[in-house]
Amino acid sequence: MAKQEDWITTREGTELSGYSAVHLRDLMRLGRIEGRKIATVWLISRSSLLKYLKVQSERGEKRGRKALT
Repeated sequence: MAKQEDWITTREGTELSGYSAVHLRDLMRLGRIEGRKIATVWLISRSSLLKYLKVQSERGEKRGRKALT
Protein backbone atom coordinates (compact mmCIF):
# COMPACT_ATOMS: atom_id res chain seq x y z
CA MET A 1 0.00 0.00 0.00
CA ALA A 2 1.30 3.43 -0.92
CA LYS A 3 2.20 6.04 1.68
CA GLN A 4 -0.18 8.93 2.18
CA GLU A 5 2.17 11.45 0.54
CA ASP A 6 2.50 9.18 -2.53
CA TRP A 7 -1.08 9.81 -3.74
CA ILE A 8 -1.68 12.17 -6.65
CA THR A 9 -4.83 13.25 -8.46
CA THR A 10 -5.71 11.94 -11.90
CA ARG A 11 -4.91 15.40 -13.28
CA GLU A 12 -1.38 15.13 -11.90
CA GLY A 13 -1.23 11.57 -13.24
CA THR A 14 -2.18 12.72 -16.73
CA GLU A 15 0.52 15.40 -16.65
CA LEU A 16 3.10 12.89 -15.42
CA SER A 17 2.23 10.08 -17.83
CA GLY A 18 0.63 11.70 -20.86
CA TYR A 19 -2.29 9.25 -20.53
CA SER A 20 -5.89 10.43 -20.38
CA ALA A 21 -7.77 10.34 -17.08
CA VAL A 22 -10.08 7.67 -18.51
CA HIS A 23 -7.12 5.45 -19.39
CA LEU A 24 -5.60 5.92 -15.93
CA ARG A 25 -8.90 4.91 -14.30
CA ASP A 26 -9.01 1.83 -16.56
CA LEU A 27 -5.48 0.90 -15.45
CA MET A 28 -6.56 1.24 -11.82
CA ARG A 29 -9.65 -0.93 -12.36
CA LEU A 30 -7.48 -3.57 -14.05
CA GLY A 31 -5.02 -3.50 -11.14
CA ARG A 32 -2.10 -2.39 -13.31
CA ILE A 33 -1.55 0.70 -11.16
CA GLU A 34 -2.62 1.30 -7.58
CA GLY A 35 -5.50 3.69 -7.10
CA ARG A 36 -8.44 4.52 -4.92
CA LYS A 37 -11.63 6.50 -5.22
CA ILE A 38 -12.56 8.81 -2.37
CA ALA A 39 -16.07 10.18 -2.87
CA THR A 40 -15.88 11.39 -6.49
CA VAL A 41 -12.10 11.86 -6.68
CA TRP A 42 -9.72 9.22 -8.05
CA LEU A 43 -6.24 9.14 -6.53
CA ILE A 44 -3.26 7.32 -8.04
CA SER A 45 -0.17 5.98 -6.33
CA ARG A 46 2.64 8.00 -7.91
CA SER A 47 5.18 5.23 -7.31
CA SER A 48 2.98 2.56 -8.93
CA LEU A 49 2.38 4.83 -11.93
CA LEU A 50 6.12 5.48 -12.34
CA LYS A 51 6.80 1.74 -12.08
CA TYR A 52 4.13 1.02 -14.73
CA LEU A 53 5.59 3.69 -17.04
CA LYS A 54 9.06 2.21 -16.66
CA VAL A 55 7.84 -1.29 -17.55
CA GLN A 56 5.91 0.04 -20.53
CA SER A 57 8.95 1.97 -21.71
CA GLU A 58 11.09 -1.17 -21.54
CA ARG A 59 8.43 -3.20 -23.36
CA GLY A 60 8.11 -0.48 -26.00
CA GLU A 61 11.76 -0.77 -26.87
CA LYS A 62 11.26 -4.47 -27.54
CA ARG A 63 7.77 -4.43 -29.02
CA GLY A 64 7.37 -0.93 -30.38
CA ARG A 65 7.11 0.15 -33.96
CA LYS A 66 10.07 -0.62 -36.12
CA ALA A 67 11.99 2.24 -37.69
CA LEU A 68 11.34 2.92 -41.33
CA THR A 69 14.38 2.37 -43.51
